Amino acid sequence: MDKRWRQLADILVNYSVKVAPGERVMIAMGEVETFPLTHALYEACIRAGAYPQVQFLSETLRHSLLKHGDEAQLGWTPEIEAQGMAWADVYYGLRGAYNLHMHDDIPAGRLAINQAAMGRVSTLRWQQTRWCLVRVPNEAFAFQAGVDHDTIEEMFFAACLLDWEQESKKWARWAERLNQGKTVRLVGKETDLTFSTEGRRWMVGDGTFNMPDGEIATAPVTETLHGYVTFEWPGVLGGRLMHDMRLRWEHGSLVHASASTNEAYLERILATDAGASLLGEFAMGTNPHVDRFCKDILIDEKIGGTVHMALGRAYPESGGTNQSAIHWDIIKDIRQEGAVYVDGQVVLEGGRFFLDD
Repeated sequence: MDKRWRQLADILVNYSVKVAPGERVMIAMGEVETFPLTHALYEACIRAGAYPQVQFLSETLRHSLLKHGDEAQLGWTPEIEAQGMAWADVYYGLRGAYNLHMHDDIPAGRLAINQAAMGRVSTLRWQQTRWCLVRVPNEAFAFQAGVDHDTIEEMFFAACLLDWEQESKKWARWAERLNQGKTVRLVGKETDLTFSTEGRRWMVGDGTFNMPDGEIATAPVTETLHGYVTFEWPGVLGGRLMHDMRLRWEHGSLVHASASTNEAYLERILATDAGASLLGEFAMGTNPHVDRFCKDILIDEKIGGTVHMALGRAYPESGGTNQSAIHWDIIKDIRQEGAVYVDGQVVLEGGRFFLDD
């Protein structure tokens, strides 16, 4: 086994979630290529005195459900997954990439029904467990990123095997500076969006909930959303890519949503529930080793110098109140054109942060 898998497993067990003796751990192994990390993580949990259980998941199996299931099956929240969240003290989601065109033959409505059902599982996860999601590089991941496997694996390990204690202290200082502000403005290519963060908190993504990590995030006051945003990179959800997305809010209400591809699916997602058309999160990526768009949100949202925003559910830790079955992050690249202002002062521009004294 590559020793870096064991190094990462040690970080996940002893830093990210701090597994204690006697705790019950659910390890969701997504795709067969994640087995090396699954093995290393299982072993690290055993050494920590915990009781790990491995569950296998695959997007290929999900495709069979999407293609052949009736409406009741599509909207089914598997009891064993829901009960697993109630059983587990700790949850690890090890997610391998899959062919993003796998579900191209599935009607948008069927996909949206199942996406909402899976959203109920993820809600139970963050409500009932201490959790960490890991995007594990595989051949499919390298293909969708447009590079060879060795390149994507090197980026992955560089982004994961950081001195997390040191980085988290720096990002915590930045978050404290941001917490002093009340109004955020994002400008960029065909973008000018403003919202309030009064009464909210900026949180640091420091390797606790995601790996790799590296973001500073908050929850907009939803009724203050005003303006528009255009995304250079496609939004990715449920195996569908929505190119050239454009969203516009007026005084807290979404009044326009469009995309040049899969627009019908976008509309179905936004109609999932009352909170799906509002922003539950706004964040800035801070990981210096994540530098390329991979069509994978768990990696892409960490690209240093970019921003992302999530439609749907807000994390209550940030003070957010928006509720939804979905939490869909979409990336905007402002490294070449654009900036983030807090109370009129630039905090991010040209890929550089201006938050140190």
